[in-house]
Amino acid sequence: MRRPQIDLHRLLDDIRELVETESPSTDLDAVARSAEVVAHLGGAHLGVPPERIVVDGVTHLRWRFGPGPHVLLLAHHDTVWPHGTLERIPYAVTDGVLRGPGCFDMLAGLVMALHAVAALPAPDGVCLLVTGDEELGSPSSRALIEAEAREASAVLVLEASVGDGDLKTARKGTSMYEVEVVGRAAHAGLEPDKGVNATIELAHQVPAVAALADPSAGTTVTPTSASAGTTLNTVPGAARFTVDVRAWSAAEQERVDAGMRALEPALEGAKLVVHGGINRPPLEESMSARLFDRAVDVATRLGLPVPGQAAVGGASDGNFAAGVGTPTLDGLGAVGGGAHAEDEHVLVDRLADRTILLHGLLQDLLEEPVAGRPTDGSRDRP
Repeated sequence: MRRPQIDLHRLLDDIRELVETESPSTDLDAVARSAEVVAHLGGAHLGVPPERIVVDGVTHLRWRFGPGPHVLLLAHHDTVWPHGTLERIPYAVTDGVLRGPGCFDMLAGLVMALHAVAALPAPDGVCLLVTGDEELGSPSSRALIEAEAREASAVLVLEASVGDGDLKTARKGTSMYEVEVVGRAAHAGLEPDKGVNATIELAHQVPAVAALADPSAGTTVTPTSASAGTTLNTVPGAARFTVDVRAWSAAEQERVDAGMRALEPALEGAKLVVHGGINRPPLEESMSARLFDRAVDVATRLGLPVPGQAAVGGASDGNFAAGVGTPTLDGLGAVGGGAHAEDEHVLVDRLADRTILLHGLLQDLLEEPVAGRPTDGSRDRP
């Protein structure tokens, strides 16, 4: 297997250009500007411009090489960081640590993908999809991701690694809900008995929702934000609270969803309206096992650090790819830490070996595609 030369200085220059192009997910103009920077960098590396796909005002980019089925690389160019963050946390490399908003999640991984594909003798059989709304839950890109994944033989996700470079072989599925409580307002001093207190109803519902969790299965059901009422002297006629659900299996997601739909009001005259539902299916280990084994084999053959594996609670676009039945391996991006936090960082001395691993895995999968779609969690290499 050929081990390519990776230009670390160019990698760093490209990461810097993306980090210094602020791309908060909620600012569509900023996301569009970021997409143009990615398109410019990608065109320089890959020799052709991408397709620009705008959905609901969000700009996504796609490079396809040769006929399918492709090995699909998934990345995103939006970040969680608001405008002005660069003034507090500028791009910098100090003592081998790269810092800057979005560097770890996941601009470094995106740049690694460009360099890895560019180093292939021929990229035929590769599709690189770079989306612009992953940090919002991919509302405009989900259908695009799923369509590309259905046509792919394998999906490699450039989200950041875990710890010292572990790959993400399982991710919890996510569900998001808002429970709306409808009561009846009344004067709190003159005739409180004529009201239906939405705050009290909310207080009944929060523990009922939390009880849907199953720690033994790793299922978390977490009531998060809440609001109720309008003024101090008014029986609240409305309240609402949000719920974050994480589960390792689709069956657990469906169980919790059924429980949410079955909620009943405790107070006479109160009503409940449940909004939301299952957002991302889980990335179950059976969907990543064979690809993980291939990655370990490639690392061994190339003399690279052999990655471990990790199961994580956070979700990514890899969940959507696995959800349509395509083998999916996540966490192939940078080594570092601090995603979504002030200390977000990337270890510079790991950028080259991770890019070489991605390149080698791409070569391996193009030469010997993954056969079929796993149904039983088998870890046998086809």
